Parts: sequence; structure tokens; C-alpha cells
Amino acid sequence: MNRFFAGKINPKDKFIIISDHTQLHHLRDVLRVKPREEVAVFDGSGNEYIAAVTEIASGAAKLEIKEKRPVNEPGVKITVACAIPKNVKMDDIVDKLTQLGVQRLIPLQTERVIVKLDKQKKAERLLRWQKIALSAAKQSQRSRIPEIDPIAEFKDAVLAGSDFDLKLILTLEGQRKYLKDIFNDFPGKIEKVMLLIGPEGDFTADEVALAKESGFLPVSLGSQVLRVDTAAIAAVSFIKLNEEH
Repeated sequence: MNRFFAGKINPKDKFIIISDHTQLHHLRDVLRVKPREEVAVFDGSGNEYIAAVTEIASGAAKLEIKEKRPVNEPGVKITVACAIPKNVKMDDIVDKLTQLGVQRLIPLQTERVIVKLDKQKKAERLLRWQKIALSAAKQSQRSRIPEIDPIAEFKDAVLAGSDFDLKLILTLEGQRKYLKDIFNDFPGKIEKVMLLIGPEGDFTADEVALAKESGFLPVSLGSQVLRVDTAAIAAVSFIKLNEEH
């Protein structure tokens, strides 16, 4: 079934209006959806419906809500704070982590991040990443679009990570535990996880120390040195698999 994004949907409404140019163009001109045809519509906040098209005009399409669909979202809420990589695109990380069910992604500026962006470039990248997250959420049948934060300094992301059951920092140095051991030994239910992923060259010793002071546990994914995107996908995939067993 074709699936479209609309703005915030009021559950009390009987109709949904799609006026966004991109979504309307896709509905009307690309897929050539006809009146009375049923489609899925979601608002990125957890509301999703089956709706029948009643009107298609040049500026908007009107759809009548038929039924509410169940929310297709993971149980464990994962926030990933990921250093902006040099040799791979952050675009790909946003796309893959959205498909895997991450709730929030924080692009990080750390001491060893090589990519430097001015204010305008940061705003342009954020808008691009938000569009990629929307597209990936549609493709992967997610009911919510992950929150993509503006690029943050490492210390700000760490100090904001207080409301989590489990906080982890992937690092190549020092005393660490394997991810599977941390999950196996955790005494309670894990509902919210925050994961810090460093750049090429790893976090600095000072950054790791600051994270540990804030309650983050140093983690190893194994003996191989992984690229940023590979580490992000591997760690989140493990958490997702652990959630389902």
C-alpha cells in the first residue's frame, strides 16, 4: 500500500489534508493515485491511518480516515550521538539508523572530527538529514520519524544524557566491556539507551573521561577497528536483536 507523510494528524479528525508539495506531487503525478483509492498516511509522531482519497486538486489532496493502524515502533528507545565522519557520508548513517529504529540522532563535533562546517552549512546539513530520515521512515514503515538534532559539541551531548537506563561509549582504548556482556549483566529492564560513537581516530582520553564521569560505560565491539558507519550499524543492530530475544 502506498504510504504518505502528512503534518500532525488530530486523532479526532475525519479527514487528512496533504498539501506538502513533495508528498502531493508523489501522490498525484508519480503514483497517479485516484479518488476512492486507499493509502496509508502517517504524521511522524506515532499516528498512522488507512485513508481513502476523496479529492485531488492542484494545491492539496483530501483523504477520509477509514481506520487507525497500529504503531510500528521498537520497544527500546535508542539515542545515538555520532561523530561526523570523514570518509563516509553522515547521510548514510542517518538513513541506516532510521531504518533500524533509532529514536534520536545527534551529530557530534568532537576534538578529532576533521569535518568543519560554518553556521550556514550546519543548517543545510540538518535540513538534508531530516529529509533523509523522513524518506527512510517511509520506506521502513516506521510510524515515527527520528529526531535529528543540530550538530552538538561532545560535552553538551554527554551532559544532556541523564535520562537513560544505559549509557555507552564505544572506544578503542582503556578498560572496556563487550556489548553483549553489558546487556547480559544488566540488572533491570532496558527501555532507553544512549550510545556515543567516535570519529576516525577515536575519542580523546579527556572525552572518554568526561563520559565516564557522566555515567557512560566504555564498550568494545571486538578486536577489529570499524569505520564510524559500520560501528553505528553494528551497535544498534545488536541492541535491536537483544530487544527481540
